[in-house]
Amino acid sequence: MNRKNKILKYITKSGKGLEIGPCHNPIAPKRKGYNVHIIDHASREQLLEKYKGHRLDLDKVEEVDFVWQGQSYLELTNNPKYYDWIIASHMIEHTPDLIGFLNNCDSILKDDGVVSLVVPDKRYCFDHYRPVTGISRIIDSYSQKSKLHSPGAVAEYYLNVVSKAGNISWNSSASGKYSFVHTLKVARERMDEVKKESTYLDIHAWCFVPHSFRLIIHDLYSLGLIPFQEVDFFSTDGCEFYMTLSRNGKGITKSRLEMLEIIDAEIKEQITPPRTFRYMIINLLRRLLKLVR
Repeated sequence: MNRKNKILKYITKSGKGLEIGPCHNPIAPKRKGYNVHIIDHASREQLLEKYKGHRLDLDKVEEVDFVWQGQSYLELTNNPKYYDWIIASHMIEHTPDLIGFLNNCDSILKDDGVVSLVVPDKRYCFDHYRPVTGISRIIDSYSQKSKLHSPGAVAEYYLNVVSKAGNISWNSSASGKYSFVHTLKVARERMDEVKKESTYLDIHAWCFVPHSFRLIIHDLYSLGLIPFQEVDFFSTDGCEFYMTLSRNGKGITKSRLEMLEIIDAEIKEQITPPRTFRYMIINLLRRLLKLVR
């Protein structure tokens, strides 16, 4: 399956849809017949001005239906439980409140609707040297109803963002040296800016490998913090992976321990977890039990 097929697997043109932050590269564009509304941080005219001279196909920029200025999606659209599907590509990692973002989506999504996410794999983009996000900071940001990225998150971002051979994203076969994108001086200035002026800076607040994100979604659902479970998942292609969520999702099929083993292997950039002797014995016993039953 190609990229679009993975993202659009559970999405139909006839359904009422919403794409959040498509900017200059919509996945389900109106001009292709999708019955879609667009939420973005600026109007079409402002986006055209912003990206003028960037060697982009500006004809792809959609007419923006709702310009987001920090309010909830329900307040913004006035469309409760209205949409059949929502697409958010390279969006969730920017949100100061990840749980709040997903619950925001739920407020305007039909109960049988789907959320299709495209998420960067931190191993293959400028987040490469940043730690994988754990669940504690995600829950804390939700509890604090965060609207801005914290000084700590800003400092971590600007201190550790890298390029590889001059590129800010790459695939698993890419070669070349890593280089810092920002100086220590810039990191300090940006951190101080947030501390003193309560400024919103657009950064990646959260960093994931594929199965760390899958486990976080599972755990947030299990803790009663979000209404969604995984419907489908496609592992990393290039620098990103794909997940569809829904209230009707069945969730992950592996145990939490198995997921943690896979996460450990992914962080070490191995394709599968190491097959330890203990692991093989446990799997053999499971198979024997199934045969006995």
